[in-house]
Amino acid sequence: MEIKLKRVYDQLENTDGLRVLVDHLWPRGIKKEDLHYDIWAKDIAPSTELREWFHKDQNDNWGKFETLYKKELNNSKAVKEFIQTIKKESNVTLLYASKDTEHNQAVILKEFLDKRLT
Repeated sequence: MEIKLKRVYDQLENTDGLRVLVDHLWPRGIKKEDLHYDIWAKDIAPSTELREWFHKDQNDNWGKFETLYKKELNNSKAVKEFIQTIKKESNVTLLYASKDTEHNQAVILKEFLDKRLT
């Protein structure tokens, strides 16, 4: 299985496979009917408290956010169910809205899933 990352604002491609929105909140500026996605997995996004704390100072909070989000993922029943849902897919694209392509929850989630699915 290949897991890819893509911003919700990026073009749909035939190679995307299963497209999963992994943000807890709906992305700004996009109508629901305009976003091509198969699953909205908001239950595996960071908790509201963790997300709000991280957004107060993303640069200084990144390392701690990564640790805390991985802890949430490890303890999540929704993540276990999500893994069962996607493990039979050949391509999965995790969709996120963040402008920062290196420091966002989808990057952490991809790393987490890659370790569990290989």
